[in-house]
Amino acid sequence: MKIVVITGSPHRHGTSALLADEFIRGAEEAGHSVTSFDAAFMKIGACLGCDKCMMSGPCCQKDDMEQIINAILQTDMIVFATPLYYYGMSTQLKAVIDRFYSKNEQIQSKHMDSVLLSTCWNSDMPSMRGLKLHYEILVEYLNLNDKGAIYGLGCRTVPMMKYTDYPQQAHKLGRSL
Repeated sequence: MKIVVITGSPHRHGTSALLADEFIRGAEEAGHSVTSFDAAFMKIGACLGCDKCMMSGPCCQKDDMEQIINAILQTDMIVFATPLYYYGMSTQLKAVIDRFYSKNEQIQSKHMDSVLLSTCWNSDMPSMRGLKLHYEILVEYLNLNDKGAIYGLGCRTVPMMKYTDYPQQAHKLGRSL
């Protein structure tokens, strides 16, 4: 299976990156091919809402999003990895998802699998409610097949997170595909 992992944290080696790394390790151990994009360190403009793409592309913007969208159109699974920012996904990951607009029809018709990997400072699940709902709506709208989500609660720092079982859960999820 071909898998595209999109991370959206401005912290290269933060908690959501740790989950993504463990997921990737598990998926590769299971024999899957993984391509990873670190959206926070790529040049990706916000969707302009100009509708020049007519939801079937190409986007009028010429930036790093072209690499991501081309990989998505050739993949079997999309994995979204993000820290929780103000009860939702990071701006960097949201910008990528907004730019899916230029290829909505192609993405919807693929019926790809998807996974969400997320972390947050707080230790309570209600903090993740907005992100969880957004992911569920995205899965439905894009005709994705949800293969699981990890909500890493109380993951304030990488050293603290290493005392949880969230990295092991991410590894196990990747390996189980």
